[in-house]
Amino acid sequence: MVKKKITNRGFALKMIVWSLIRRRSRLLVALTGVTIGATVLLGLVTLCYDIPRQLSREFRSYGANMVFVKDGVTGRLEGETLDKVKEALPSERLVGLTPFRYEPVRNHMLPYTAVGTSFTDVRRTSPFWRVTGAWPGASGQVLIGTDVARATGYSEGSLLTLDGRNASQARYEKDFTVSGIVSSGGVEDGFIFMSLEDMENMTREPGLVDLAEASLTTGGASLPELVNLVKASVPGVEPRLVTRVTRSEETVLSKLTWLVYLVTLVVLTLTMICVTTTMMTVVLERRKEIGLKKALGAENSRVAREFLGEGVMLGVIGGLLGSFTGLIFARVVSYSVFGRGLSPEVHLIPITIAVSAIVTVLASLWPVRRAVDVEPALVLRGE
Repeated sequence: MVKKKITNRGFALKMIVWSLIRRRSRLLVALTGVTIGATVLLGLVTLCYDIPRQLSREFRSYGANMVFVKDGVTGRLEGETLDKVKEALPSERLVGLTPFRYEPVRNHMLPYTAVGTSFTDVRRTSPFWRVTGAWPGASGQVLIGTDVARATGYSEGSLLTLDGRNASQARYEKDFTVSGIVSSGGVEDGFIFMSLEDMENMTREPGLVDLAEASLTTGGASLPELVNLVKASVPGVEPRLVTRVTRSEETVLSKLTWLVYLVTLVVLTLTMICVTTTMMTVVLERRKEIGLKKALGAENSRVAREFLGEGVMLGVIGGLLGSFTGLIFARVVSYSVFGRGLSPEVHLIPITIAVSAIVTVLASLWPVRRAVDVEPALVLRGE
């Protein structure tokens, strides 16, 4: 009959497994703590990866964060230049690029400012505009700001006549229909908005804009890096950051990131306390067993490896369980806070398992020290 050979490593693993099984009710508390810690760790770190993308989308509702004007001298940008700017910007980060052209006009001898723009693009870069009525959907329709509507008495469906002079001092006059009234709480309330095509037909000066506003999501290259990229790629254009938006975005992201790290640190600390307390109780319960092993010749290193092995196994099992629950936790938080899903960061799973194992090993160091300090003679005498 062939006897099965049992190696020291296999015997040690078997002892660790049976030790966990025998004290499963007590060690289940430590396993629960490790699982919760791993859940919070993976969930919050996943959210930390995804928060910049989610918040960047939310911040885009506050308007553009970059403006493009003529470089160095007064003048207007050409349409071809804007096309080059759009090509230079990363398409996956560009929410919208909206051109604006401003012209002084009059209505019944009263001065106003007419703005030519793309209504399709402005709805992407300025979603905070509130329109009563309808957005212009055909040539000859305009939006008027609330201040203009209040001063003139015009409302939806009113006929609006605008006149003025172009750059060559040629006089023009054109009738428009008010399709809606726009309110933004800013300077837009005092403007009259029309399509860029209507502006060019009215002034007979095609292909020119005063500025363009871009809405870009954060992540990857920073906005200042994109400014330098456009400067190098498109001569004659000066990109400028809208500081009130970008600074607010950076401040909020920085504070949220630090909050996530702080909560994760607190949870991991509580996990260590839970594991340390449980392992210390296990050491006290097994004092006679430890004393007997040492009396039979077991070295301190062997006793220490057994307890540390239990800690590593707890960490690995808790890390595996916490990884799956952490992904669910992150997805639920993302849906409830942002109303959107997130991309699971699968590469964080092995990191979470490793961190869980390290935390449990660190938490087991003090109980292990107490275990190797057990005096066999005193314990076996019942002292």
